[in-house]
Amino acid sequence: MAWTREQMAARAAAELRDGFYVNLGIGLPTLVANHVASDIEVTLQSENGMLGIGPYPYEGEEDADLINAGKQTVTELPHTAFVSSADSFAMIRGGHMHLSVLGAMEISEAGDIANWMIPGKMVKGMGGAMDLVAGVRRVVVLMEHVSREGQPKFRQHCTLPLTGRNCVDMLITDLGVFVRPDRNGSAFRLTECAPGVTRATVRERTEACYDD
Repeated sequence: MAWTREQMAARAAAELRDGFYVNLGIGLPTLVANHVASDIEVTLQSENGMLGIGPYPYEGEEDADLINAGKQTVTELPHTAFVSSADSFAMIRGGHMHLSVLGAMEISEAGDIANWMIPGKMVKGMGGAMDLVAGVRRVVVLMEHVSREGQPKFRQHCTLPLTGRNCVDMLITDLGVFVRPDRNGSAFRLTECAPGVTRATVRERTEACYDD
């Protein structure tokens, strides 16, 4: 009854507009690239230095030098540009990215996001998420509504180390979509549910306060 991962990615892709420059986080957000509408042109950016990321290569055609920020092999396009990591982050920090789609481990009702580490577990580094949530014009989060242990991930307050405060504009889970009109204290509003999922089910599995 809940959305699949591909359906969640397709819902996020519906937020893209013609001419957008977009950064996709590792994991679930990378699936968004498979669902960009054919009648719009969107430029995908990777913080490791690719501007204009092409689709995944076919087996046997991989180029180990062409990878995204998640270390996945990708392809280049006729208009792809390669820049230094410093220039790539300058695009992000300068507010030139229209939108970023990120994964998360927890989101708070105030729009805080925790997505870079779990205490006690080995992490390779914070990646670019902290710059993205601070520099991108709009942040959309894709995540499962509850953890593998059955705990709500949309919470009153994040319990994990924060990536950023008051920065999430839209949350898409396998149960539904929550939108926050602005970052000036507005509450998230449940704007749609996955087909067959009731608002009562969403409420039951959510710790955060939100508007119906």
